[in-house]
Amino acid sequence: MPVYEYKCRRCDHAVDILQRLGQSGENLMCPECGESKPEKVFSAFASGSAGGGYTPPSSSCSSGFG
Repeated sequence: MPVYEYKCRRCDHAVDILQRLGQSGENLMCPECGESKPEKVFSAFASGSAGGGYTPPSSSCSSGFG
């Protein structure tokens, strides 16, 4: 099941919710102020490097073999 981030429209509190695919946030309530129907926040996929792709090891490091 994916984790979705929701943000309260009233107090801006953000919360991560584990939901089934296709499930809406209509029945959710903000744990801080009780406001219903928080806004789903869409975020970009994050990777380990700043460039977003694979970075091979540097050849300047000595491996001790060879």
